[in-house]
Amino acid sequence: MAITLEQVHYTYSPGTPFARVALQGVTLTIEKGDFVALIGHTGSGKSTLIQQMGGLLQPSEGKAAVDGIDLSRKEKETKAARGQIGIVFQYPEHQLFAETAYEDIAFGPRNLGRSPEETDRAVRRAMAQVGLDFDTFAQRSPFRLSGGQMRRLAIAGVLAMEPAYLILDEPSAGLDPRSRRLFFEQIVRSHKQQGMAIILVTHNMDEAARYAKRLLVINEGKLLYDAPPREIFAKYQKELEEIGLAVPAAARLAAVLRARGVPVPADIITEAELEKFLLNWVKKRGKK
Repeated sequence: MAITLEQVHYTYSPGTPFARVALQGVTLTIEKGDFVALIGHTGSGKSTLIQQMGGLLQPSEGKAAVDGIDLSRKEKETKAARGQIGIVFQYPEHQLFAETAYEDIAFGPRNLGRSPEETDRAVRRAMAQVGLDFDTFAQRSPFRLSGGQMRRLAIAGVLAMEPAYLILDEPSAGLDPRSRRLFFEQIVRSHKQQGMAIILVTHNMDEAARYAKRLLVINEGKLLYDAPPREIFAKYQKELEEIGLAVPAAARLAAVLRARGVPVPADIITEAELEKFLLNWVKKRGKK
């Protein structure tokens, strides 16, 4: 099972003075169970790319498929394939609309033709996954929740459809540090428990380093790098800076320390790794 893009090109308003090339020959495969981060500066093609993955846009050239099914076709199996992909756009709480949290989450499963019993199980399971107590929140208006709770409710509405692939577009935008940490704990839990593929679009390099097993770097509609975050952040710091991207804060600090003679390994990219190394290094120096 996989999302595959083969030499995908996409141009907005083709054949007009307003034509703009957004993707140029992107080829990639995202398998079920992957945890992928997608980074690139504003206007690099990230949003267009995830819409190709989700079947919301059709390639100008090339092919986008889910589990081998071409997303550009208008067939029953194509609709089912698109149903395997959940997309949570930036500020998903703006998409809440129902009178109660229960009804908001139930909307997706019902549209997929689930029975009332199956829908109820899906709602309860999704609320548990995002840490919203059913008895407390099910009959509450979405618009009487806190910002963090609204964000989790919107995510639950997608999880209730049990997608094989979950695309998250800047999901932590606007959240405070605690809410951000809780949100990612819940996403990681869903990823592990369900084997769901996660495609995380983010400007936060620390999030990409901490959670993703694979990093996609896009610039001017072209896929520049596709490798583990550790490899990309260690090898291509200069190249990333040239296209307007940074490396994680821990990697930047590690580079400064190396320049001052501290033997920090080049592949350290997270705060936890750097803290562990420095504690051990200080202990060893203290024993000399």
